[in-house]
Amino acid sequence: MPLQLILAGILAALCSGLPSLVLPKSSAWGQRLSVLMMLASGAMGLLGAGIALFAPPFPDLGFPWPQAGNSLLGLDPLSAFFLFPVFLIGALGSVYGLGYWPIPRHRENGASLQLFWGFLVAGLGLLLVARHGMAFLLGWEIMALSAFFLVALQDRQAESRKASLVYLMATHVATLALFGLLVLWRASTGSFLLNPVGGDVLGLAAMNAIFVLALLVFGLKAGMMPLHFWLPMAHASAPSQVSAILSGVVLKMGIYGLLRFLSLIPSPPTSWGAIILALGALSGVLGVAFAIAQHDLKRLLAYHSVENIGIILMGLGLAMLGRSLERPDWVVLGLGACLLHVWNHSLFKSLLFFGAGSVVHATGSRQIEEQGGLAKAMPWTSLFFLIGAIAICGLPPLNGFVSEFLVYMGLFRSLGFEGARGSAAVIAAPALALIGALALACFVKVQGTVFLGLPRTARAGRATESPPSMLAPMALLAALCALIGLAPALVSRALDPVIALWAPEGAFRRPDLASLVPLGAIGTMSRFLLAAALATVLGSALLRRVRRGVGTWDCGYARPTARMQYTASSFAASIVDMFAFALRPRVRGPLIFGHFPGPTGMHGEVDDAILDRGIIPAMRGVGHWSDWLKRFQRGLIQHYMLYILIAVLALLCTLIPFGEILAFLSSR
Repeated sequence: MPLQLILAGILAALCSGLPSLVLPKSSAWGQRLSVLMMLASGAMGLLGAGIALFAPPFPDLGFPWPQAGNSLLGLDPLSAFFLFPVFLIGALGSVYGLGYWPIPRHRENGASLQLFWGFLVAGLGLLLVARHGMAFLLGWEIMALSAFFLVALQDRQAESRKASLVYLMATHVATLALFGLLVLWRASTGSFLLNPVGGDVLGLAAMNAIFVLALLVFGLKAGMMPLHFWLPMAHASAPSQVSAILSGVVLKMGIYGLLRFLSLIPSPPTSWGAIILALGALSGVLGVAFAIAQHDLKRLLAYHSVENIGIILMGLGLAMLGRSLERPDWVVLGLGACLLHVWNHSLFKSLLFFGAGSVVHATGSRQIEEQGGLAKAMPWTSLFFLIGAIAICGLPPLNGFVSEFLVYMGLFRSLGFEGARGSAAVIAAPALALIGALALACFVKVQGTVFLGLPRTARAGRATESPPSMLAPMALLAALCALIGLAPALVSRALDPVIALWAPEGAFRRPDLASLVPLGAIGTMSRFLLAAALATVLGSALLRRVRRGVGTWDCGYARPTARMQYTASSFAASIVDMFAFALRPRVRGPLIFGHFPGPTGMHGEVDDAILDRGIIPAMRGVGHWSDWLKRFQRGLIQHYMLYILIAVLALLCTLIPFGEILAFLSSR
């Protein structure tokens, strides 16, 4: 049965770190055995998820749980859909680590990475098959703590310590809110079982409280604006395969949680969909705006995760509006776009983080301004990164175009709806167009600065291509991005069972996704564009004559240098100025004094709006005012006795009937 396959895959992932711990760290065999166990886990998990997605439903699995009755594990199309990226990226990231983070070269933390990597995949799998609140919480905590240890892997670096502490603070807030959500669900429904409830079970106040808590819990995990503050630092400081699974998979647990809990509530208020749609548009626009201002390659990709979570939320918000207003076409298009973009983002964002890891592996730096000219030394990495960049920009013929096209189709259908709720698309559709344009500008900057031009540092000039263990996962992810873009009709069969589970047919008939969107025509157009692009590239390669010794972008200079080319900062300056009201960039220099000024330079920084300008200053203020309390803790016994006396007197005062005394005095 598929659930047993999934549980076997979870167990294999949970035990995958043992060989790396037991065998000597000077040998590569421990890591190789761990990778083989992760590959076996991925194979069993993908097979079980594939059976569950396309086969009839299977019975849940129950087992005794202390003080919680009968806890259940189950597998339905929604769980199976999200299990695909868990086991796929879990297996590919483990293979990638053979070249990027080999244990013989990282003896201090290589085994720890392998151990907590397996724990993370196991926690994600348990979370997705949980049908009881306590099992859901257990999977959530395993996932959260494993991710913390992976982010804090390089704990000797101040940046990693700070990122891990911020992440730990955020995930503890989310866990506390999850406790409240599950307690409220138990109080409202009488059970911790995550089963749909009837319309008369939940009152409006309970429904709104559940929605607010769910938005806080899962919005924090997904990195939704303005709850994204932990994400850029954690993704930037972690090893690249950890960044890939954090962005490509762990963030999606927030989307899964929203989908799971919203599917349990019948007839949601219309305002819920509008709120999610507005938050999606905000996350998308500001996420890509902050991304284009970054100098750190991995931090830039992290902000693009915020952007893509915004696109996913826009699809979910449209589906919620469709459920509330009984528009089945909105439900199908919005939820189809939401789910497909979950898969697409898992593929191309993992591909981009793997590509960024190859750049860091070759040059030793994450700074975009210190790269350049890597396409010649690293042609395969450059090609795979370009494929991921095209996909994330939503351009045909790759997969990102298909899911964003579904969002457009749903938003355009809602434009004709009469009423204020339907007019939300008037804002959301232009926001989606702006997101696509800014994403394109951002990755033109990245691709041009990192891979084209001339090397800006000596380390970049000595870069070499990554080993096959790092290139093979990137090649597979690039192929999957192309497959979904060239044959989108294949994935519609995977989307229909999930849509049917999340929005079952009630008073209105739900159409199929293929009847609303010409997926076959999209695939034909994509294949034509790919053929035209390949013909153009091959034709230009045969016709052009390359003159040796002439660098790219020589600008007419006889002896150009690496400084005679655009930088990432200069390329993005006009766009950063456009969003200066939100980004608030800080620019230093250039400072020029005297008739013969010395060398100078210019540097710009953009701090995170929530963490650097909100949370950290607030915590400093709390710490400053907390220092005032130190005067009451001098270590003197007489002071503590005085505090006890004051407390006793205050408690005694509560026994005095002040109300009766005032009534007696006023009566006289």
